[in-house]
Amino acid sequence: MTATNETDAPAAVMTIGQLSRRSGMSVKALRRYEGMGLIYTVGRSPAGYRLFDEDALWCVRVIGNLRGLGLTVAEIRQLAGIYLAAPEEPIGPHLAGRLRAARSRMDVRIAELRELRRRIDDFEASRQAELTCHDGHGCAGFRGNDPRFTSMSRVWAAAGA
Repeated sequence: MTATNETDAPAAVMTIGQLSRRSGMSVKALRRYEGMGLIYTVGRSPAGYRLFDEDALWCVRVIGNLRGLGLTVAEIRQLAGIYLAAPEEPIGPHLAGRLRAARSRMDVRIAELRELRRRIDDFEASRQAELTCHDGHGCAGFRGNDPRFTSMSRVWAAAGA
């Protein structure tokens, strides 16, 4: 089955598996995006297979680029709705707003990661002896506070005595 472009030359049609191989995106993701209307399709084959042309590759690249910039699928879906419903309306200001939201989420995540790094540093500083003990003798380490380990040590000590 072929679709025609503006020059009436037949365009190559791909199944979802072929689109997946060409785009590097999983079939599962492509099905999801196609179901949301994010990927141009040329319909289905008589056997019910989803069919795509080269335009679908453009859609997949745009989705991949936007995801790579931190946009959520919901945000991409909102942008696509505006893009398709109002072709006369510039999409740039809408995209700028979504990018600000992605940047804000990223800033929050960076702050969370910095806090996690601080907690790791504090933990390492306060547990230096336990973290550097290699011989196992004289360093109770983490087991010193484990109630099961210390109770078993008492049982072992009593049995050996």
